[in-house]
Amino acid sequence: MRKIRVRLKDRSYDIIIGRGLLKSLGLFVKKLELGTDAIVVTNARILRLYGNDVKRSFRKSGITVRFEMVPDSEKAKSVGVMAGLLNRISRYDKNKKVFLIALGGGVIGDLTGFVASAYKRGIPYVQVPTTLLAQVDSAIGGKTAIDLSCAKNLAGAIYQPKLVLSDITLLKSLPERELRNGLAEVIKYGMIRDGALFSFIEKNKEKIFRQDPAAMEYIVFRSSTIKRSVVEKDEFDKEDVRAILNYGHTLGHAIEAASAYSGRYTHGDAVAIGMLAAADIALRSGIVRNIPDIIRLRRLVSSCGLPLKASKVRAAAIWTAQLHDKKHTGRKNKFILPMAIGKVGIFECVPDKILKLSIAEMIDKRS
Repeated sequence: MRKIRVRLKDRSYDIIIGRGLLKSLGLFVKKLELGTDAIVVTNARILRLYGNDVKRSFRKSGITVRFEMVPDSEKAKSVGVMAGLLNRISRYDKNKKVFLIALGGGVIGDLTGFVASAYKRGIPYVQVPTTLLAQVDSAIGGKTAIDLSCAKNLAGAIYQPKLVLSDITLLKSLPERELRNGLAEVIKYGMIRDGALFSFIEKNKEKIFRQDPAAMEYIVFRSSTIKRSVVEKDEFDKEDVRAILNYGHTLGHAIEAASAYSGRYTHGDAVAIGMLAAADIALRSGIVRNIPDIIRLRRLVSSCGLPLKASKVRAAAIWTAQLHDKKHTGRKNKFILPMAIGKVGIFECVPDKILKLSIAEMIDKRS
């Protein structure tokens, strides 16, 4: 078991990474003294897999448990689902001391965290991420959100969990598509901060896809450590430090929005294409001159089974969607662009001409 402390003054918490941790969830939570009544937000598939373990763990610790079901898709991050969840929690919360558990992937984590921040102006919550993407990225740092019709994650809050419990044995239940989904974020960490992590993925892809325990624990630990270090320096995304975590996300989110969150692209698929598009922008702008690094990125994305281009989506729709990106201020756009493996920079006012050429390059002309 490995423990990483996220040091944010009175909002500090631990990320605990290891194997077989879920059965001790109740014990971990009881030590935190969050409350007496756990409300576990999850979906039907995860409940079937892990519901009994969670129930037994809490009962052993003398904590009552109630499960709240949400859709198993991005549709869970909607105003309607959030409002329904808030109403059900309020009806249940009589003579109780409730706290929330996000048991699931990034969608459930984002939704649960935002609900926790809003209910009674803030109640405690714990992240128990069940996907690679959530364990390495979305469960850490307190960014919570739901989607609005014009773009993803437009309504939300930065609200820290009390604990992140990353049990890598839960990843065994993931289909390969979900493993690739999370691996895109791990590649992102290698690109923004850690050339050694990038090289590790290049050399150990087979072990990762076999879910070798040591390899999985390493990539979750390294990615979590990188995110921790960034969040500690810029918790509220005000200092342009945390922005580097959005490498590949500006145009990645635009792809998801342009495809109406249809599920055609996982978040990792979209981020992979977005990372390559950002590299294209950097090349056209003369920001990156180390062409071999960009070739390595392209090869790694491809060899991990992630897409290089977007199909069945219009360049015009991507252009419109990226205009809603939260990093843009007024008429000034802002992009995280690669300078070399392990180093990115923040660049404003990318010319529309270059941006439109790179968006056009993202599209698979055969579709």
